[in-house]
Amino acid sequence: MTAVVAMRLPLSEDLAGFVGLLQRLNVPFRVSEESGEQVLWVPNEELAEQVRSLYQRYPQGDPELTAPAWKPQRGPGFLEQLRLSKMTAAVLLVTFVVAAVTLLGANPTTLRWFTFQDFQLVGSDHVMFIPLADGLAAGQWWRLLTPMLLHFGWLHLAMNAMWYWELGRRIEYRQGGLMLLGLSLGVGLVSNVVQYMVSGPSLFGGLSGVLYGLLGHCWIFQLLAPTPAYRLPKGVVGMMLIWLLVCLSGVIDLLGFGSIANGAHVGGLVVGCATGALGGLLARRKGM
Repeated sequence: MTAVVAMRLPLSEDLAGFVGLLQRLNVPFRVSEESGEQVLWVPNEELAEQVRSLYQRYPQGDPELTAPAWKPQRGPGFLEQLRLSKMTAAVLLVTFVVAAVTLLGANPTTLRWFTFQDFQLVGSDHVMFIPLADGLAAGQWWRLLTPMLLHFGWLHLAMNAMWYWELGRRIEYRQGGLMLLGLSLGVGLVSNVVQYMVSGPSLFGGLSGVLYGLLGHCWIFQLLAPTPAYRLPKGVVGMMLIWLLVCLSGVIDLLGFGSIANGAHVGGLVVGCATGALGGLLARRKGM
């Protein structure tokens, strides 16, 4: 199944009422911004014709209309979601490759390629870190980013991959793949640096700092310029913020579940909220 364009409308056109109507009718769709226009996508041409006809009759939505004029159709399948989420899938693919190469952190020989600081093993249980300045002087600038690709255990990888797939697709649908990549790299850089400043030389990694950044971006953007793509399930933001506070309290460490990269989480959330505020304000000025 290939998504098709149902309508192209100016950015000044208010689609909120019509989008609400499509949601009540259980019509699968998404809205993106391309070349200064709002583009409404649906799974097939037949449904596109019906949506165009419906818009001609009810451009502002119709609160009295409660019964669909067609049978609800299935949403896009997994392969179609992959096609529409190429950047999200690409980031996850690289993450999975790094997880395989490093054996989820169990192979120190390959693990050291991706850590924030290079290190050497002294004996069987002691790690000696190479100063960050030495690594950067040697041209190892990739280390500022690559810890976001490291994961330590299947559960760590699975949870982060699941949330990146959920949040990354939303941003890619709404603002494009390049925006998602830029956000991921920018948030990853900030969260890694903040974690290093908080913890000093240590082994840390994972997409969770980036995830808090993407969450903050969607959350604040949605508050300033509501859009269907960033309408997160009820309670998600609250749950993630409560989990952040629990981790900051030190309870997780005391219970012996391992160290949490709190610096990365907080740094990612702050920068994500900032980008969400900027993006939301710009979208609001454009009248979206």
